[in-house]
Amino acid sequence: MNLITQFDPWHSKLCTCPPKLTFNPYTGCDHHCVYCYASSYIPKFHICRPKKDLIPRLKREAARLKGEIVSISNSSDPYPNLEEKTGLMRKCLEILTKSNCKIQIITKSYLVVRDADLLRKASSMVALTITTEDDNVAKVIEPNAPSPSKRLKAAENLISKGIPVCVRIDPIIPYVNENAENLIRTLAQMGVKHITASTYKLKLDNWKRFSVALPKIAEKLKPLYFEQGEKIGGYILLPKDLRLKLMKTLSMMAEKYGVKFGSCREGLNHLNTASCDGSWLLNMQKIALKRT
Repeated sequence: MNLITQFDPWHSKLCTCPPKLTFNPYTGCDHHCVYCYASSYIPKFHICRPKKDLIPRLKREAARLKGEIVSISNSSDPYPNLEEKTGLMRKCLEILTKSNCKIQIITKSYLVVRDADLLRKASSMVALTITTEDDNVAKVIEPNAPSPSKRLKAAENLISKGIPVCVRIDPIIPYVNENAENLIRTLAQMGVKHITASTYKLKLDNWKRFSVALPKIAEKLKPLYFEQGEKIGGYILLPKDLRLKLMKTLSMMAEKYGVKFGSCREGLNHLNTASCDGSWLLNMQKIALKRT
């Protein structure tokens, strides 16, 4: 089985991402986010481990790339806490930056800043997930992930080095983080050019974790999902009218502060003002590097 495969998000009819490849250097993730859906289809997900024979396999596959976007990564964070010891993601980037591809990194980790020197050598962009700017809230819903304050510093650092940054405010959870104007204002002032957002998509295993972590909020959400929610592709989504309200509010805020917006797997692509995943920023890096 190849390491680098065609990105096909669970055959979702709601996905509006442009064609791209995907690559996960690790199986599983040690951030232990309560809302994570990948734990429902990856065995022993919270035991993070590198892919078998990662480096030699990647060398062989990277030699065959022909200018595609390689998205790293869509199931497991490419910078788990384990990465500080292994340095495997950096070794992967050393290979990919010498290959004919464009690099999109999706992460919650400030450790991506360590590899800015490599990212400057290729067409690249970073999508940082910042679910909330509140470190205390994040500690409950993303217990082992780096704090939002560290991620904000990472975004600022990357932008200063000429690397375009998209921020994923993802997932939006009613009663937890839907009031995101202050975060969007901060991001815009920092130089972030794109925001991607999506609502919490319920799977029974992540609902169990969520209910334990935030029992009072879970009680408020229960009728929205289990009585009024919409079942699509093995997930339970919020009612469409509520999803539209939440995404439209974020889209308007993004427009207010001069930031592009994309919704992710919501069936609301009419709200998008740029490619939903922020990959359009790959075309901006050369301009940014000339200014640094």
